[in-house]
Amino acid sequence: MPHIRDNRVSQDDTEGGGLFLARLRWPVISGSLSFLFALSAFGQVAGPELPGPPPPATAPQGNPQTPPAATPTPAAGKKAKPPAVEEIERAEPRRPVNPADIIQAIRVVGNRRIEAGTIESYMLLRSGEPFDEELMDRSLKALFATGLFSDVRLRRDGQTLVVEVKENPLVNRVAFEGNKELTDDNLSKEVQLRQRAVYTEAAVEADRQRLLEAYAKNGMFAAEVTPKIIRLPDNHVDVIFDIKEGPKTYISRITFVGNHAFSQYTLRQVITSRQQVWWNFLTSADTYDPKRINYDKEELRRFYLRNGYVDFKVISANAELSPDRKSFFLTFTVHEGERYKVGDISIESRIRKLEGSSLMGAVELAKGDYYDGDKVENSVDAIKKAAKEQGIQFVDVKPEIKRDPKKHIVDLRFLVTQGPRVYVERIDITGNTRTQDYVIRRQFTLAEGDPLDQEALKNTRQALQDLNYFDNVNITTSPGSSPDRAIVNTQVADKATGQFSFGGGYSTDIGPLLNLGLTQKNILGSGNDFGISGVIALYETAADLNFTDPYLFDRNLVSSSDIFYSNLNNYYIAAFQERREGFSETIGYQISDHLRQALTYQFADRQIYGVPSYASFYIQSQQFVSTLSQIGQILTLDYRDSALNPHSGYVIRVGTDYAGLGGNANFNRFTLDGQYFIPLDYFTGNKDWGISFLGSGGYLLPYGRPGPGLPYGTSYIIDRFFLGGYNLRGFLDGGVGPHDPRTGDSLGGNLMWTESTELHFPLPVPKDLGIFGRLFVDIGSLQGLTEVPGHPLYANDGSIRVGVGVGVTWNSPFGLINLDIGDPIVRKQFDQTEIFRIGFGTRF
Repeated sequence: MPHIRDNRVSQDDTEGGGLFLARLRWPVISGSLSFLFALSAFGQVAGPELPGPPPPATAPQGNPQTPPAATPTPAAGKKAKPPAVEEIERAEPRRPVNPADIIQAIRVVGNRRIEAGTIESYMLLRSGEPFDEELMDRSLKALFATGLFSDVRLRRDGQTLVVEVKENPLVNRVAFEGNKELTDDNLSKEVQLRQRAVYTEAAVEADRQRLLEAYAKNGMFAAEVTPKIIRLPDNHVDVIFDIKEGPKTYISRITFVGNHAFSQYTLRQVITSRQQVWWNFLTSADTYDPKRINYDKEELRRFYLRNGYVDFKVISANAELSPDRKSFFLTFTVHEGERYKVGDISIESRIRKLEGSSLMGAVELAKGDYYDGDKVENSVDAIKKAAKEQGIQFVDVKPEIKRDPKKHIVDLRFLVTQGPRVYVERIDITGNTRTQDYVIRRQFTLAEGDPLDQEALKNTRQALQDLNYFDNVNITTSPGSSPDRAIVNTQVADKATGQFSFGGGYSTDIGPLLNLGLTQKNILGSGNDFGISGVIALYETAADLNFTDPYLFDRNLVSSSDIFYSNLNNYYIAAFQERREGFSETIGYQISDHLRQALTYQFADRQIYGVPSYASFYIQSQQFVSTLSQIGQILTLDYRDSALNPHSGYVIRVGTDYAGLGGNANFNRFTLDGQYFIPLDYFTGNKDWGISFLGSGGYLLPYGRPGPGLPYGTSYIIDRFFLGGYNLRGFLDGGVGPHDPRTGDSLGGNLMWTESTELHFPLPVPKDLGIFGRLFVDIGSLQGLTEVPGHPLYANDGSIRVGVGVGVTWNSPFGLINLDIGDPIVRKQFDQTEIFRIGFGTRF
């Protein structure tokens, strides 16, 4: 009787479920077959000759990956057999099996790490089954497919099936040699092989290709990667990737074909890819990157649409590798078309209680303007916002244009309809390998269940960018589980937020300096900031330790703690030195999207010392230690388009301080600062043009008597306002205002105001250098000291000073650097001037 395989199911067995039925019907079918065999024997019908033992199955060269053959389907025109019969005919021989052809045992040899039972589990043959050549071949392929063996052989030894295996070695370590541009950490992220992984030639080759792709992304297309395998005892290997990085493959030439309205130079400034030049060591834009080319095509399209070329398109963008494989030639073929102006503008509203005429003020274009794609997009957002302010949610605005090719005019119509009611189902965040999810989520101005608001998403993206934790931020939406649900997808890319600085330099405020600093923003992805810094300079020694938690107690509270020490030599403007040491604690909170407030408590010991005998009476009378215990607040109204790089909008700050909560310093101080930005894009077509107006003022109202011989209501010199330098260019820092006419000492003042007007413009240098020009006019006044009889003051009358000049701003890899040349065209006697000034950071 043929043997029944009832202990496993092969791939063929499971097709159609025939095996289960065959097992149920086997007693009946078995009896029928026995009866037929008996009739055959009685009638002396000769059965087929039994085959001899099958030859050993030999593994093919390499690692066979051929899948099992699919079960053949019945030929056309033939009647299909029942599944049970097909299963029996496929799984069981139609003739008696010689007992000598039954597998009595399976012996595995050559294995060291892998258990014999594990190896047998991959096979399709079992003890008690016949030696089947097809199943032996399929078992052989299945064992190779595991990737665990470099060689497998199946052979028959009597009634024993011998499985000879040669295990693939284990990886002891993966190392890189010859790499310089990409570190070991960079390359380790690309390869899949790891310690104790199973080594295969296919895995090594796949990792080699990944490394080549990593070098190609970094502009090194000539890189060569050769894997070296070092055999170790106990069937282990070291995998060494020998790397010849070769030179970077730069872009040596960028050419545009089909352009007539704009020059080659202009279009090269529009795209992000750059030709190789000597100053591009500061950027990687001159290395070839296929992804950047696609972005450049979009930048060209937006540029032409912004300038009225409605029919513009990029026909092709080709990159040709030079014969020496050291550079690329980029060629953009474009079709410009004609330039169009805007004709009639209309808004058609199909929403009840929403008139199109009430939305016209939101359109940024006017009849006769050249068509501007960016302004059309901005108008769409503004129309939605205007409708929302009228209480209409889920508004859909579609701009439609109608070309008149003969007159080169585009009629613009905005169709306002009721959009689908879509709510936020889920917010997904990806790409944040360091920053915690909650740090990103708390920047969202909407949450799960809120109406989907594109303006809120735009504001959220800007808020995430302003954190300065990410290289890029991308927010998109995708359909949710139902038509009225949407998923908000937020993709970010963490960037390094730690900085260690050590170096020297020169500052016009404190002279030659040596600085040391360590700052870490977004500590462990928590959003908290920590910094410690110190400066040793000719006129100042300072140290500061600070910690900031932007969401104290997981609430809308910013906490900042500072411990500080400074020692400042003021001899260049007045004959005294000052020392301060203490701490401050600030709590801030956001009142609305544009309004925030901060409360600060500060405690400090201050001392005026090092006063020579020839110094001013107003300085000599304050040679002692004073204690400051002060509470203050700053209220900020901020409508700038960006906190890091503002281009439009305004910001206003109102500050008040009260000193007298202990200590011997008693005063009230009021400050007001504001800045307004006017973009000049409309006139210049370039966002690098703009005007800013900066104004500030302050008033100090002292109480008490800070020194012998001084009248009541005299302020401490250490608390006064000083004018010059950063707030009045062309004059020395603190060198403007009331002076002692006998000594020339600058004494500061109690009432100050300044106003600065700046014109920002691009310079005829590549944008990659990050260098921009400025023209400025600064005006200011300082006064308000209490005069002591017998000790006259000079220029305590509020006289105005004016400085004009030109400056250059360099957004360098080391931070923002400002170079100014100022001319003090209106000045007073004893004012100390400064023609050249160098400063760091954003002014305001």
